[in-house]
Amino acid sequence: MKRAILFDLGGTLVHYFGRSEIREVLGEAIGEVQEYLHQQGLLHVLAEEAWERAIEEGHEASDHRVRPLEQRLMHIFRLDERACSDALLEAMCRCFVGPIFERARRYDDTLPILQRLRSEGYEIAIVSNTAWGSPAEPWREEIARHGLDGLVDAAVFCRDVGWRKPAPQIFAYTLEKLGVGPEECIFIGDDPRWDFLGPRSVGIAAVLLDRAGTLQDVTEDRVRDLYEFYDDLAVAGL
Repeated sequence: MKRAILFDLGGTLVHYFGRSEIREVLGEAIGEVQEYLHQQGLLHVLAEEAWERAIEEGHEASDHRVRPLEQRLMHIFRLDERACSDALLEAMCRCFVGPIFERARRYDDTLPILQRLRSEGYEIAIVSNTAWGSPAEPWREEIARHGLDGLVDAAVFCRDVGWRKPAPQIFAYTLEKLGVGPEECIFIGDDPRWDFLGPRSVGIAAVLLDRAGTLQDVTEDRVRDLYEFYDDLAVAGL
């Protein structure tokens, strides 16, 4: 019997943006940080240079270690780490994620399914990477804003661990928090590498959520919405 259900956040419980919108969202995020630094009298680079540096910073580490947003922004805007207070760095990060959060839309099936699973005694966790290695705290607030905080037992973000999915460390950390073994869990998310192959590599059963019907390469354990996922759980007696 499965005791715990692990959910990805973006693309699974809440929609933020699609792949085709990444460049647009990044431009908005960098623009918000740029405006904030201008207001603080700390903007020392032209918009064109900031954008070029943002494109350079738009990659993740090959070993899946987190590249913190604060360090990326200091590089983009040529800020001296010694001159950056914690308050300044936090404000910059919140400016960056603001446009992402403004686009958010909770999926219609999110609350009903989480409530059903909760009522049936499953332990529930959210396990998510954050955009550009942004800090976890704004994302915890985001979970609360969508009414999900009271329906989950744990919310684990890559910044909590220092490793991004599909690295095994983030899954191990979550299992330890819940006090369950990998064989007692099911993971559901929308990214084949992060949310399907990642958990399976550490012994966690995984289901791929394909809301748009575009992930045809995975023919097994693929569902179109959370209702179908719930029905499959019931049929399997899990």
